Amino acid sequence: MATEVNLAQLRALVAVAEAGGFGAAGEELGISQSAVSHAIAALERALGGPVLHRGGAVRPTPLGREILPHARAAVTSADAVAAVAARRRGGPAGTVRLAAPSTVCQGLLPGLLREWQAAHPRVRVRVFEGEDGELGAWLESGTVDAAVLVDPDAAPPGALPLAEDSMHALLRDDHPLAAEPVIDVRDLDDDPFLLSEGGCERQIREIYRRAGARFRPGHRIRELATVIGMVQAGIGVSVMPGLARAMLPAGCVLVPLAPRVRRRLVLTGPAGRPWHPAVTALLETAAGGA
Repeated sequence: MATEVNLAQLRALVAVAEAGGFGAAGEELGISQSAVSHAIAALERALGGPVLHRGGAVRPTPLGREILPHARAAVTSADAVAAVAARRRGGPAGTVRLAAPSTVCQGLLPGLLREWQAAHPRVRVRVFEGEDGELGAWLESGTVDAAVLVDPDAAPPGALPLAEDSMHALLRDDHPLAAEPVIDVRDLDDDPFLLSEGGCERQIREIYRRAGARFRPGHRIRELATVIGMVQAGIGVSVMPGLARAMLPAGCVLVPLAPRVRRRLVLTGPAGRPWHPAVTALLETAAGGA
């Protein structure tokens, strides 16, 4: 008789894929590393092939990549059923995986997490920091249950407009323009421009388009923290949303830019499947505090 795939095995696969290792997955699931290994081995016997590469960094095999979206969907659905039952017994409960850009993680989420913990003590929110362009894919693939999306083309019913955030010039505090109330983006042309590829390039290009100026980044850098460090070191200037203020070290300032361009931050669940019940509760709490 063929061995059947069960939810515990799929949950182990998802945990290892997300945590990057068996030990970290065991900590996340509250079981031993050995139990995770046994669950993965049983899954591989049931499927007739390996789902994880174990040499070096643990990562899914082609078979693992093929079944991982289905495993995530199964785990998410099971958790949602448990959350419905928990809500009937006394309010929302369970774990919500929430993705957001780094500036939102630094500038908005700390306050929201405090509100959510106070209002829903049985809900655990796990935060995943990502780049603007990948958050929507994470949400629809089931990697996360909710996300703060930047300027989404469309949002499903129930999505919450969380905030609006305008773009600012990032300068050293001894820069000649640092004390200005507003800076025309064309005045940044005298300095090397540092572009963070992690997000907001669309909004930055829009500023230059409206100003009729050429967009000529001197450096393209993936990590926002690296851009901030380079500005602090006097290597150049950059443009970032106002929420980045929470990330700034001493010696850096944000100055409003003209033309003014704002980005919309929308808190939402997925468009293509039912929402985790606790996500709805979190959005209702956030809406009440807005």
